[in-house]
Amino acid sequence: MDLRNGFDIKRYIRTIEDYPKPGIQFRDITTLLANMHGFRAAVDELMWPFLSGGIDYVAGIEARGFILGGAVAHELGRGFVPIRKKGKLPGKVIGQDYQLEYGVDTIEIHADSISAGDRVLLIDDLIATGGTAGAATELIRQSGGEVVAAAFVIDLPDLGGADRLRNKGVKVHTLAEFEGD
Repeated sequence: MDLRNGFDIKRYIRTIEDYPKPGIQFRDITTLLANMHGFRAAVDELMWPFLSGGIDYVAGIEARGFILGGAVAHELGRGFVPIRKKGKLPGKVIGQDYQLEYGVDTIEIHADSISAGDRVLLIDDLIATGGTAGAATELIRQSGGEVVAAAFVIDLPDLGGADRLRNKGVKVHTLAEFEGD
């Protein structure tokens, strides 16, 4: 896929077969992040639709969403809200459980990080089934915030996560698609 500036972002994303378990094709963006042009293109394309979108905060999902979300927040001149795994944030937090294929996990944000009416752009590296992004959306909404959109470098459309977010009323912006899982 050629992006607006003609940069083919997919060629910088490495696929690792059978990780973390047999049959999984892991889409690794560390190769994209390591390339100065790839990282710049990813950040630019993630933020481009939101340059004038009235964003108050960028929220990034642990861990690669921190890298991308922090860079997008910096470029947009907005604050950054980390969404972390349970037990990683000090102080008062709110949490949201979500389903994994092998159980349940929880993500959290600081209880005072987002206020009523704040407009938030959610960022992560990849949308697969949408479990984590859906839980992050619920956390932002519990805080009184509005999820303006969710942006991802990679969409795995066969797993349906982007459609699940859209069904929750969230605009979804992605840079590349990979068929299969």
